[in-house]
Amino acid sequence: MDRFLEAAIEQARLGRDEGGIPIGSVLVIEGRIVGRGHNRRVQQGSAILHAEMDCLENAGRLTAVDYARSVLYSTLSPCDMCSGAALLYKIPRIIVGENVTFRGPEDFVRERGCSVTVVNSQACIDLMTEFISTHPQLWNEDIGEP
Repeated sequence: MDRFLEAAIEQARLGRDEGGIPIGSVLVIEGRIVGRGHNRRVQQGSAILHAEMDCLENAGRLTAVDYARSVLYSTLSPCDMCSGAALLYKIPRIIVGENVTFRGPEDFVRERGCSVTVVNSQACIDLMTEFISTHPQLWNEDIGEP
């Protein structure tokens, strides 16, 4: 397995172990992780701390040149908000662990010039399948469903 996707999975497990939603993300520039994050909406009482947003926040201020050389890894297909952040900063490539349990606006992101590769990692699928089955109300809250 890709070592960067494995790092994102580690973040997802950390989020799960903290009582949150098991989604993780890392931002990589030239083979080096510069930001790590996991969904911390529950832990922080936040409306926006999805894994990708947490990862970008933890990476700190970067230049446009830095973003242009980066790859965003996420264990789950990024939602509209997180996809929008990737597009805003012109991150050229997103590697998605899985899009079986949730599919964000991948086609829109591709149409805007960002490469999206879906791996459909069984580890990522298992993390989300287990979480959704045991916490359906929390999951629906996270994706904006009633």
